[in-house]
Amino acid sequence: MYSLALVYLEGTKPAGRLNALWEQMSNRSGKSNCNSFEIPRSQETMDSLKQTTEILLCLSPVEVDSLKEGINFFRNKSTGKDYILYKNKKHLKACKNLCKHQGGLFIKDIEDLDGRSVKCTKHNWKLDVSTMKYINPPGSFCQDELESGVDGCCVTLFLTDYINLSLCKEHEVVEMDENNGLVLIELNPPNPWDSDPRSPEDLAFGEVQITYLTHACMDLKLGDKRMVFDPWLIGPAFARGWWLLHEPPSDWLERLCKADLIYISHMHSDHLSYPTLKKLSARRPDIPIYVGDTERPVFWNLDQSGVQLTNINVMPFGVWQQVDKNLRFMILMDGVHPEMDTCIIVEYKGHKILNTVDCTRPNGGRLPEKVALMMSDFAGGASGFPMTFSGGKFTEEWKAQFIKTERKKLLNYKAQLVKDLQPRIYCPFAGYFVESHPSDKYIKETNIKNDPIQLNNLIKKNSDVVTWTPRPGATLDLGRMLKDPTDSKGIIEPPEGTKIYKDSWDFEPYLNTLNAAIGDEIFLHSSWIKEYFTWAGFKNYNLVVRMIETDEDFNPFPGGYNYLVDFLDLSFPKERPSREHPYEEDFTMLPKLALNSWAQEILLLHPPEYLQQQVYATAPG
Repeated sequence: MYSLALVYLEGTKPAGRLNALWEQMSNRSGKSNCNSFEIPRSQETMDSLKQTTEILLCLSPVEVDSLKEGINFFRNKSTGKDYILYKNKKHLKACKNLCKHQGGLFIKDIEDLDGRSVKCTKHNWKLDVSTMKYINPPGSFCQDELESGVDGCCVTLFLTDYINLSLCKEHEVVEMDENNGLVLIELNPPNPWDSDPRSPEDLAFGEVQITYLTHACMDLKLGDKRMVFDPWLIGPAFARGWWLLHEPPSDWLERLCKADLIYISHMHSDHLSYPTLKKLSARRPDIPIYVGDTERPVFWNLDQSGVQLTNINVMPFGVWQQVDKNLRFMILMDGVHPEMDTCIIVEYKGHKILNTVDCTRPNGGRLPEKVALMMSDFAGGASGFPMTFSGGKFTEEWKAQFIKTERKKLLNYKAQLVKDLQPRIYCPFAGYFVESHPSDKYIKETNIKNDPIQLNNLIKKNSDVVTWTPRPGATLDLGRMLKDPTDSKGIIEPPEGTKIYKDSWDFEPYLNTLNAAIGDEIFLHSSWIKEYFTWAGFKNYNLVVRMIETDEDFNPFPGGYNYLVDFLDLSFPKERPSREHPYEEDFTMLPKLALNSWAQEILLLHPPEYLQQQVYATAPG
């Protein structure tokens, strides 16, 4: 039997210090000390932040000796957390049994004959544990491979999400104790928001006020500064697919113009609203706007939008940005979509406000606990699946059950996140949209959203967190609510008679713009479709889909597009390929809404002149 130490690290390099670490962790009597402990570090580091570790999993010598080749599942009975160990002869890898998508549990993949992959119980994502790469969906992300080396007589491991260690006797430093057991250790790096920590100060009544405007837009009064989140206050999002559910306060534009800074979380049009920003830029083109330094820039289409904004600031992740002596903020990336999604921590006089926006796994799941106020999305329903699918298994009953199950999963995930983080106050937002165009009646009726009150009731069953279901124009006084959550003046509702829900939308000017876009001559040629899928870049996946253009009642459009897409090599065959592939004559119905959205996305990505060069070159005649 071999004696092993598997060390789970997050961005730290303990080379040359492991002997001291082992001394602290083990009492050298053959028993593991499973309490958290501090790593020996320089005085300079100790003066700033401390790094702690905890033992995630302890395996007995018998369990180590009985590790089978391939996948091994283990649970820490004291914490209830699960782990996966993969053994390949003399090599061992390990990871948390936690899907990076939405934190689902992995189980054995019965379709994998090689015994290397596991499947998530939430959305069937598959992970190849031998490589720590996700294989379904392909090319999404991996478990971040480590590098390993030797520093003197100590094994040095640099990793973020999993462990890789040879089963050999050369390095006696890996000997944990006299019993030849195995220990999985997590070294927790300092959290960036803990740098330069500040103790909460008393807040005067009215000093910090949060006013809900609509959807994901909040107006924050922070002392003598004002900050606004994600202003979408007029027009549609996603072509003509989404419209505002709530009627914004009548003074919304004045509120935006008075802001000292605006935070925009990501490029999606229910957060980055060009119609809204066009109104704002006409009056304050130099208003400071802050975005995260994402791989896909938030304002990638600014020049083509016609919106004149001159003070856009791209900020690094995990660094405090000081606004004044009392106010600072920090932007963090999403763990699932780091190329695009962000979230933010705002701190005023030591009181933190956490806004996770649309992030699936904000900051990879590492977030500050016991913040003063937390807000997040809740509704679900952002995807067109399965509403626009028909045929095969996609019956109305199947769709309804699928949507119901997915919404319940999201509710439970959000409720658990709130329970884990224990904010003083929680607010569900960023989900107040509606498919209000008459042509989208079917989608509106089918695409059921979560109810924020249902989520808040679920939270109250499991914790003492105070919840706030906002209405447009309602204001939360943070100082009052922190002092006494029952204070009747803690939340000021909008005046009686205030219109809460929109009952009309100005469709025409926005639809005219979209129709003008898809009326371009380029869309008379089917080659533009290939340009879209080529740009999207999703391939190496054994799936064939037939795309059918329909009218607004989901009937095949006379003379409309009807074509196959083979995602294995991203080709457009005239007939289905002869190889085995998932295909059940399931038709993806594309109403004009989807076609308009695609057309708009293409036109925004490239000016028409570029597409003419690309498409007309292959057009007949």
